[in-house]
Amino acid sequence: MNFAEKIFALRKSRNLTQEQLAEQLNVSRQSISKWESGQAVPELEKVVAMSQIFDVTIDYLLKPSEIDELSVKTEILEKQQQQLLNREQKRNKLIRCSLYSLGIYLLFFVVYMIGHFYFEIWNPSVILAEFLIATAITIFIWVNIWFKKKD
Repeated sequence: MNFAEKIFALRKSRNLTQEQLAEQLNVSRQSISKWESGQAVPELEKVVAMSQIFDVTIDYLLKPSEIDELSVKTEILEKQQQQLLNREQKRNKLIRCSLYSLGIYLLFFVVYMIGHFYFEIWNPSVILAEFLIATAITIFIWVNIWFKKKD
């Protein structure tokens, strides 16, 4: 993998556009394009800046290596796998929250029906109070699930 390929692969692995990288380096987008296509080589200070942006050594950027291509591809795959895992975790949280909410409202509906049929409670304020309590419990559960810190 040569210098131009490394810049391209590192930029893509960090989900940066040529424009975004150019802004960070204070150069034009065309300069980035020329570097990535091998038509031009950046100044040394830009190489140093890129090594800091991409969190790699200058040696890594300048020395060609076949292993580098594999490590960059592995890094990209790891990021994609992490994104899929995060998406799955969010989906699972949403399902759990929804099921808890449904259970809470069903429980309070049963309490209301028991009160209505066995104790003949028709007072709308009791119904509203039960609904507000169910809503407060549901909000508490959603907040605990969505904002609980991982250890």
